[in-house]
Amino acid sequence: MRIAIANDVPMAAEALRRVVASTQEHQVAWIARTGLEALHKCNADRPDLILMDLNMPELDGVEATRRIMEECPCAILVVTGRPQDNVNQVFRALGAGALDVTATPMLQGKQGGDAELLHKIKTMDKLIRHSGGTQSMPPRRQAAPPEARPRLDTLVAIGASTGGPMAVVRILAGWTPPPNCAVVVIQHIDENFADHFAKWLSEQLAAPVHAIEGGMALQGGAVLVAKSNDHLILDEKYQLGYDANPKDYAYRPSVDVFFHCVAQHWRGDAVGVLLTGMGRDGAEGLLALRRAGKITIAQDQASCAVYGMPRAAMELDAAQSILPLDKIGPFLRSTIGGKLT
Repeated sequence: MRIAIANDVPMAAEALRRVVASTQEHQVAWIARTGLEALHKCNADRPDLILMDLNMPELDGVEATRRIMEECPCAILVVTGRPQDNVNQVFRALGAGALDVTATPMLQGKQGGDAELLHKIKTMDKLIRHSGGTQSMPPRRQAAPPEARPRLDTLVAIGASTGGPMAVVRILAGWTPPPNCAVVVIQHIDENFADHFAKWLSEQLAAPVHAIEGGMALQGGAVLVAKSNDHLILDEKYQLGYDANPKDYAYRPSVDVFFHCVAQHWRGDAVGVLLTGMGRDGAEGLLALRRAGKITIAQDQASCAVYGMPRAAMELDAAQSILPLDKIGPFLRSTIGGKLT
């Protein structure tokens, strides 16, 4: 890949350049010292991936990400010192269109930083190369036995990737689901930041938010968030858990895996919502939900940060409704009920 670097700290930029140059698979496209310079260079010479710092002059990383995704969209990996100390900025950047986040190697204070960054870059490369292709689907699981009955009668399953954090906030803000309804969010995000994502989300929403632990039961009136690089599953007893398989699936945690589980096991009412994101994850799962008689919604192109996953769903005719982001929340509230604040 041709990889660009946006970082105003010379030592950090040089460390990133050396990591990229250490492999034969990647080349440094350019280096920008400010967010505005990164925007201009991206318009003139669009790379495959940008390693974007958060704190830069002229435009910070969040605004630079937003402007790049509007004017010359490309894959962006946030690489910044101690991202755990900048959680609000991190999720604003992810909401603006960044794909993932990791710490700057030279600032981690531990060995292995170069390897962690190269692993992230490899994952980005895989996502980019597969964004227009197909993925092998997970094996189908056995259907729930007839005697099984959900303790809840409604499940909302939301899948999101690039631009997802802010999209999830916009559709769930001010709404507490009724006690008979559970909401599950699968956002493509590294497990190292999943707990931070759940905490950040809890500060934005009226409903209780919980990161999902393996073996946890669905909870009515709450928003549950996947927190592992393994795939979130729902079994025939309506217990939540994680499964590493399929191991070669690029999207982790996979929206498709969870949507397929809901289609196969959930006997109550369900709504599947597929939001903004690169690639095709969630499209086939949304189709499985529709074939199982569940309500299916995809975000429309105009309101997406990246129109990849919803477009794939549209191509499969998986979505009963294609709605702008500001219409999805009202649809859920009118269909399911609950409390507004």
